[in-house]
Amino acid sequence: MESEVALTTADALFWVNNTWMLMASFMVFLMHLGFACLEAGLGQAKNTVNILFKNLCVLAIGLLTYAAVGFALMYPGESYAGGVFGFAGFGIGTDASGLGIAYADGHYTYWTDFLFQAMFAATAATIVSGAVAERVRLSAFLAFAAVYVAFCYPIVGMWHWGGGWLKEAAFHDFAGSTIVHSVGGWAALVGALMLGARHNRFSEDTRQHPKMHSLPLAAIGVLLLWFGWYGFNGGSVLSADPAQVSYAVVTTTLAAASGVLVAAMLSWAIEKKPDLSMALNGALAGLVAVTAGADVLTPMASIVVGGIGGALSLVATAALVNMEIDDPVGAVPVHLVCGVWGTLAVGLFVPEVSVVSQLVGIGATAAFCVPVSFGLFKAADRIFGLRVDLEEELGGLDAGEHGQEAYGDFLLLTTEEARHPLAAK
Repeated sequence: MESEVALTTADALFWVNNTWMLMASFMVFLMHLGFACLEAGLGQAKNTVNILFKNLCVLAIGLLTYAAVGFALMYPGESYAGGVFGFAGFGIGTDASGLGIAYADGHYTYWTDFLFQAMFAATAATIVSGAVAERVRLSAFLAFAAVYVAFCYPIVGMWHWGGGWLKEAAFHDFAGSTIVHSVGGWAALVGALMLGARHNRFSEDTRQHPKMHSLPLAAIGVLLLWFGWYGFNGGSVLSADPAQVSYAVVTTTLAAASGVLVAAMLSWAIEKKPDLSMALNGALAGLVAVTAGADVLTPMASIVVGGIGGALSLVATAALVNMEIDDPVGAVPVHLVCGVWGTLAVGLFVPEVSVVSQLVGIGATAAFCVPVSFGLFKAADRIFGLRVDLEEELGGLDAGEHGQEAYGDFLLLTTEEARHPLAAK
């Protein structure tokens, strides 16, 4: 009788854990809608179809390439060369034992494990999309994304989450400030540098205030991302443990709120008017910064970490403008700068974690991702051409790359017609 009760309890825990992990996967999936809305909102209307197409296809590419090789690279079961590389074979398994309670300490099934991790993989390439928006050739970007997600992201992920050499070095990155966000952020920086700025981006009239077609859409995107982050960080507990999940989502929430207010107040003080786009990116900056330590930072420390992230996103954005590096959505300030900061912050705020170990992880990721990104973008440039021509850029990638318009059914009225609609008829 006792064994039957124990078995029933274990089964119940298995079902609850697996259900939560599936829900977390679905929430991370929703983040891709958030990225699409944010990028489309901060871009120009004439490039909306192109941006949405990229974000949809990157998600599909990420899922398929992660199934083909990425999952087996990231979780090979056995690594070589001192934990630097491993590969478990092409494709994902069909072993029925992966569906039962014997897998992953009874927390979830093999299929749930794959799905959750695949959502993270697609996110790394989506980060790059925003930084190269409005001038990258679609074929070149999709080719880059396919290879980057298939190989670069899972190899770095294996170093830590797959039990590789960073795990042995006591590096701590709970949900991916480095493993996901800076992996995407380094590629975003390389891509932005190689492409150069959009036409007239740094002219006198657009230098500080670039053209953006829908701040409401951008706000929807950020709030969707914030919501999805509860699955991103809460799911990284890898079980439905009530104490650990609730702790991770509280630190996540506080850091995001702090990032919003610090970025908003600083932009208000500097520009004499509050900037919504800075406040929105402040939320993301806080979220990225807390992601590495959401499980170990105290709630008060998470407020500090998120607030500093919000400030850094503002400073880094200004620095990119001064250097005339064009990043339409702020991917480099948010994902790279705040990803590095959040990873380092774990070592600064948590006594059990070494700052040196954190620096090693940050440096190793940069040393791998930067040359790989450069090589992939260079290859894409040779094969497809990396940047669209000036005429296509000025006319909009929607027309040039797709032959479509995002708002083709809308009649654009002049100011006078808008004031007197009856006269317009």
